[in-house]
Amino acid sequence: MAQPKIRMGIAAPPMPPMSNIRQLLWATRLLRLDSFLVWDHLQGLFPRFLWRKDVTWTAGQSPESHAFFDYQTVLGALARQAGAVRLGVAVTEPVRRQPVVIAQAMLTLAHLTKRAPILGIGAGERENIEPYGLDFSQPVGRLEEALQVVRLCLDGQTHGPLNFEGRHFRLENAEMGLRAPKGRQPTIWVGGLGPRMLRLTGRYGDGWFPLGTLTPEQYGRKLAVVLEAAREAGRDPTAILPALQPYLIVAPTEREARAMLDTKIVRFMGLLAPAEAWRAAGRAHPFGEGFRGIVDFVPERHSRDEIEAAIARVPLELADTSGLLWGTPQQVTAKLRQYGDAGMRYVVPQPVSAMISRRAAFDSLRALRTIAHALAG
Repeated sequence: MAQPKIRMGIAAPPMPPMSNIRQLLWATRLLRLDSFLVWDHLQGLFPRFLWRKDVTWTAGQSPESHAFFDYQTVLGALARQAGAVRLGVAVTEPVRRQPVVIAQAMLTLAHLTKRAPILGIGAGERENIEPYGLDFSQPVGRLEEALQVVRLCLDGQTHGPLNFEGRHFRLENAEMGLRAPKGRQPTIWVGGLGPRMLRLTGRYGDGWFPLGTLTPEQYGRKLAVVLEAAREAGRDPTAILPALQPYLIVAPTEREARAMLDTKIVRFMGLLAPAEAWRAAGRAHPFGEGFRGIVDFVPERHSRDEIEAAIARVPLELADTSGLLWGTPQQVTAKLRQYGDAGMRYVVPQPVSAMISRRAAFDSLRALRTIAHALAG
């Protein structure tokens, strides 16, 4: 039986200086990866003390873990040098940005690039919303309405003013005449893992784009929910691209990769796994049984002592039970093929190992080339 072909992109935080982001895009082209996506953040995942102590070198000229460029401006600046690489966001949400504005940005990007942009969108993360005085209640209901509005704007089926009446968004004879060039219609990739989010993906998404900790078995079960929701909505389930954003620890040898699992940075990333993943490893999450992982984490709400104590409790076995991919390029490829057997066809790794040292960053890039070539068949 032939192994499915899996395409690969890369995602990066749009942090100063801009020259680093441009270099990473050029590396994406040289590695012949399919896409280059940037995050949409106001602040980062790492508390200041941890960033300055352990990963400051990755920030180039910026010693601040919470310094982020606006993703829309960055993508516009990168458009001319993208070549055949797809550009996009991984991911934005409709709390800070009104959905018509999100659609307008993607349609504009479609006019600036050679390929269709990727609109990664989800319900949002607490760290980018609550500290800025915005409402994080009913995020999935807000996303559902936003997806309907974005679809109205992108599909172009309605010629003339748009009208929409929802609890969170309202359009009244709203003009939106911008259209994408032929063959460059932006695609909507929905990031989410909960039952309601999976059904929304099937009804409105062009792709499913979950982040982080999923085993291949869990991936396959959740993908089945997405595809069934598409069928129920009268859509072609084969038109939905099953993607994944896994956390990645990769090194030239298994011994080096295993050693990285015990570094403070990687242990910290274990804190961003949901309480459900900790329970699978037979442990209780330091942030409580209801902690949903990266969605709920706000870095500066925790003291240094709290974070240090929590990091010390991260079990190494979490790496094997939560879907964290680690090993040599060949071992990681084999693990990704298990997700391919479960239905995945597109992967955007989050190479955590690149934050450990400069050498590890170069090793990670070389590994991505090896992995991408193998997955492409």
